[in-house]
This record gives sequence, C-alpha cells and structure tokens, in this order.
Amino acid sequence: MFLERKNKQTPIHVFQHMDSKQNRVSGHSTHSGQAIDASFAPEASLEALRARALLLESIRQFFKQRSVLEVETPLLCHAAVQDPHLHPIPAQYQPFGNASPQTLYLQTSPEFAMKRLLAANIGPIYQLCKAFRNGEVGKIHNPEFTMLEWYRPGFNHHQLMNEMDDFLAFILNTQTAERISYQDLFLMHLDLDPFQATQLELQNKAKDKKINLDKNMPSTLTNDDWLNLLLTHSIEPKLGFERPVMVFDFPKSQAALAKIRKTPHFEVAERFEVYMNGMELANGYHELTDGNILEQRLYQDAATRKQLNHPEIPIDSHLLNALKAGLPDCAGVALGFDRLLMLKMNAKEIREVLAFTIEKA
Repeated sequence: MFLERKNKQTPIHVFQHMDSKQNRVSGHSTHSGQAIDASFAPEASLEALRARALLLESIRQFFKQRSVLEVETPLLCHAAVQDPHLHPIPAQYQPFGNASPQTLYLQTSPEFAMKRLLAANIGPIYQLCKAFRNGEVGKIHNPEFTMLEWYRPGFNHHQLMNEMDDFLAFILNTQTAERISYQDLFLMHLDLDPFQATQLELQNKAKDKKINLDKNMPSTLTNDDWLNLLLTHSIEPKLGFERPVMVFDFPKSQAALAKIRKTPHFEVAERFEVYMNGMELANGYHELTDGNILEQRLYQDAATRKQLNHPEIPIDSHLLNALKAGLPDCAGVALGFDRLLMLKMNAKEIREVLAFTIEKA
C-alpha cells in the first residue's frame, strides 16, 4: 500500500492560480474567505509535469534520429498475458444496447500487438503508452503507469543492450553500463551459483540475509521464487548507483518469451534487465520466434495460473498466429517511463512524477 503522507496539503508551488485574482490552492481560504478543498490538485509538482513533457519529447527525438517508427496498438483486448506473476485488469465491454457484456483486458504491456506488427514486416518500432497491472501499488508502483517498449529486427539481446546504453546516455547522461551475467551476479554478491544451488541452499541463504516471507506468499516456493527473493531483497538494492547495471542470460526457467541458448554446462534465457539506483528500470529479450514453442509456454503458464487459483485468461490466438506466420529475428525491451522520470528528477516515490496516483484518480 501507499505510505501515509505526512503533509497532505497541496504544495504551494503547484498550480498557484485559479482565477484572475491568482488564488492559491493550498487548502486554506480565498480572498472572499471561502474555504477551498484542495484534494483535486495534482500530487506531482509543476516542475515534474514539465519534466515529463520534455522527457517524452527527448525519447521521440532519440528514436526519430534512428528511424524507428512510433506506433499505437489497442490496450483493451480480448486476451492478455498468461505470466503467473502479472495480473491484467479486466473490463466489462457492452457492444450495444442490451447485448451481453464481454470481458476484455487492459494490457500489462503492448507486447503482443506490437509483435503482430513485426510479423507484418513493419520494421523497427516503439510505443509510449499506458499499461495496467492489478495489485501493483507502492513507492515505485502504480496500477496505471506509462511504458516505453521498442523492438529491433535483426538484433540480439547484446545488440539491444548496446542501444540501451546509447539511450540512457542520451536521456540521463549516464556512463557505459556495467554488464554481468545472472550467474556471476549471484556469485559476486551471495557466493552462490544460481544454476547449481539446491532449494535448501537458497532457503538458507535467504535466512542468512534475514529475508522474511510475506504472509500472502504461497507456502510452497520454487527455486525461481527463492532466486527472485534473493535478487530483489539482497542484490537489486545495491545495483546501479555509479552507472547502470545490465544483468543478462537468466536461467532457462525464467525465459518468459525469450530464446533459449545452450552453453557447455546449462541452458540460459537470452534476456537482460537494467538497474539504476537500486531499482529495476527495464526488461529486454532476444525474442522467441517459434510459434509452436510459444504455444507450449502459454499453455504451461495458463496451467500454472490455474494451480495458483489466478483468474483464467484467454490465450491470445492473434499472437500465436503472428509467430506461426513468421516473426523476424528480433530483440525487444520494455522500460518503465515513470521510473525513468524518477531517475531524471532524483525522486524517491512514483507519486512525485505522476499527476494523480490511483488514490486520487
């Protein structure tokens, strides 16, 4: 849940005019003595709202220079992601009159529709749009947020990391990112090999690091659950303070929609995550292009959702058809725009860069 704000008054510097007399929106009174309810006012400062507009402009400039096409795709769709860790927000759509309502879904990202465009050979594309995720509320989460997602045909995940470096340097004036494999990251920070460790070793490491489980977590955790706990609680908070950190080649079991590559000792998912100031900023993939493997993964995720008693969601047949028709070899990445703005403004909470959070929507 959101932390309680110590001072709920609207900042003086936010929208200081309401009429020709320039009455301040401060929760006090007007010149006529009438009290004003300032709960309507934005949470972000005028400086933050202006910075948001400038950041959107800079991002578009970056991609224009590289001839990457901006696209728009539907955010209200008949199907949605099957990932057990993501929860789309359902919406009731009534086509006309007294027709029976249909359940549609606000998308957790524009990925599926953008891949349909890629399969139609549209070339390199990007999108700036709203995304929606049920239950994600906190200091750096809001159920409705802004996402930047882009795809590069002909790129693998390392080439896309190169472009991510260019992007962050252009937007935030960062140094070249540190790159480290998922395996080396755990060895460096926890003296633990994530590809070889037993579940007992992972549990003991979590105990050593004093990681307390949330009471709402499942009673039976998988190795990946323990690895994610160790990553988010013991490693992530230390990453990216001097320069960005890009972690690549995740365990095969964490592939999501990434390609799998064999190494001499194990298989890895060709994906990467970007961290700055102890916060995950972006998640990229050398995209899976085999429609048959995608179908297997989607149905496997659907089965896992059912085991966890998550709501059933229709599988996206359009995405399956797109991959079976032929998705070009490509890499793609999703980046949290609001978190990028937080970094640019040195903000501590997402509410500082949003006009209205879910509490005031």
